[in-house]
Amino acid sequence: MTCASSWSAEILPRPRALRRAVLPALLALVWAAPARADLRMCNMTGSRIGIALGYRDSGGWVTEGWWNLAAKGCETLLKGALAGRYYYVFAVDYDRGGEWSGRSLMCTRDREFTIRGVEDCLARGYDRNGFFEVDTGEQKSWTIQLTDPGRPAP
Repeated sequence: MTCASSWSAEILPRPRALRRAVLPALLALVWAAPARADLRMCNMTGSRIGIALGYRDSGGWVTEGWWNLAAKGCETLLKGALAGRYYYVFAVDYDRGGEWSGRSLMCTRDREFTIRGVEDCLARGYDRNGFFEVDTGEQKSWTIQLTDPGRPAP
């Protein structure tokens, strides 16, 4: 199906009439649009950081990386409604060194990766790092904020 429209100067409404006719329709579309549901990460530090993410999908455990976040920047890690309650994060501070880690061991590698399974990381040629757990409380959308150590999230 092809839709085409053409406008000529004779049928265009005057600007004021156009605003009165179109603005309410556009506002109704904005208000009627469903809320976005994503897993987002915000880097509230003054450093560039690298993010690796672990989660469970229908095929089992998956780890993915690296997302590179600029200082004070945000990034969508997973698009769409969240399917699980728990997600796992390992992050590296590129500028000052250090990391955000935890006790959940998962596979990573130095360059971009998607790895299925969390067992035998070293035997399979991967690195193994500790990820910290994020409990989304079964929300469909969640934002994780990484902050400098000792500094509370805004």
